[in-house]
Amino acid sequence: MTLKLGCIADDYTGASDLANTLTRAGLRTVQTIGVPSDDLALPEVDAVVVSLKSRSIEAQLAVDKSRAAEAWLRGRGASHVLFKICSTFDSTDKGNIGPVMDALRADSGDRIVLVTPAFPETGRTVYQGNLFVGAVPLNESPLKDHPLNPMHDSNLVRVLARQSRTKVGLVDLATVTRGPEAVRARLAALSADGVGAAIIDAVFDLDLETIGIVALDHRVSVGASGIGLGLARALVASAGGTNACSATSDEPIGGPAACLAGSCSQATLGQIASAEKVMPVLHLDPDRVVAGPDEVRRALAWAQDLLNQEHLNKDHLDKGPLLIASSATPDQVAALQARHGRDAAGQAIEQAMADIAEGLVQAGVRRLVVAGGETSGAVVDRLRIPGFLVGEEIAAGVPVLQAVGAKTGPMLLALKSGNFGGPEFFSDALRLMR
Repeated sequence: MTLKLGCIADDYTGASDLANTLTRAGLRTVQTIGVPSDDLALPEVDAVVVSLKSRSIEAQLAVDKSRAAEAWLRGRGASHVLFKICSTFDSTDKGNIGPVMDALRADSGDRIVLVTPAFPETGRTVYQGNLFVGAVPLNESPLKDHPLNPMHDSNLVRVLARQSRTKVGLVDLATVTRGPEAVRARLAALSADGVGAAIIDAVFDLDLETIGIVALDHRVSVGASGIGLGLARALVASAGGTNACSATSDEPIGGPAACLAGSCSQATLGQIASAEKVMPVLHLDPDRVVAGPDEVRRALAWAQDLLNQEHLNKDHLDKGPLLIASSATPDQVAALQARHGRDAAGQAIEQAMADIAEGLVQAGVRRLVVAGGETSGAVVDRLRIPGFLVGEEIAAGVPVLQAVGAKTGPMLLALKSGNFGGPEFFSDALRLMR
């Protein structure tokens, strides 16, 4: 296998988003969970997205995991590696975007790295170095209340400079609109001034194409799926890719279906409210989750009872999938963290959702929808799924995933970043997961 493009994603839902974007753009793509073992059989592909759960861990550990992933990708022929981050630049002043970027830049020998979380298709744009979520700056969006990484500054030059050892500069939109040569000249000038990373503006898809062309001059880039789209289009245009399509099997998986929601985003809270109109929904008691295993036992008993009911048997899946949610409003999350501590509360809920996922699969669930980046990471790690083939797109950035090498046997999943998907996302996902 000789890869055209290697990618390292700092969470699992972001990895699925990127794998979906690359596939739609024409690159045959596989998503792996962690650095693949040598005995994992992968099809012939153009790109591999190595999924890590490194966004919110200790910075040096994130660096070590990312370097291991890069070494594996370089060993399979990848001349360019994209470090895929969240389109809302989820991070703190300690990292982990800056430390990982610094390490990959040092290893690659690049003098300067292009950085952008822009993805106009999903409402993420960068102008004059400021990140916008829809029509509002990042620090005025719901991300200001993110339970792990609240974002209070929309100026990405400042944000990245606080967590990186290198000087950070800007390639503005006026330069981008003049095309690749203008961007190259600006990067050369910044590099001569000692700048090692450049936030680059992007407001339209055409901007991403310019960025992708220039990024391929280098060995490393940093950004969300938008820059992945630009890279893929540049590779396909230079005959580096194929006319890719869904890689998943057409054979139905069958088996019961379930949904798990751990994200506390406004989008996911609205999707849960919509799901309550069409399927049974259980809301976990977060204090009982932190207190011990009784709440997990209650959830699994509730689910097992539903799965045993005649109208939910395996021949009538469309009549009754179920949803278990730990999601809460920002005020409720803040109160829980005040009572139990931020890390303790978050870890307890993640592990509870992983326990529930494991119990559901043991009960026969083979189609699983998971909402929330941290929740998705905990669930996939617990199920020990080494990789995924990318299937049909459910919503922008969220594909159907078919497990590869899973000990559970054939299984379909959808891993959704909290802010992605429309109001009927859970129903939409299950309609495509057969």
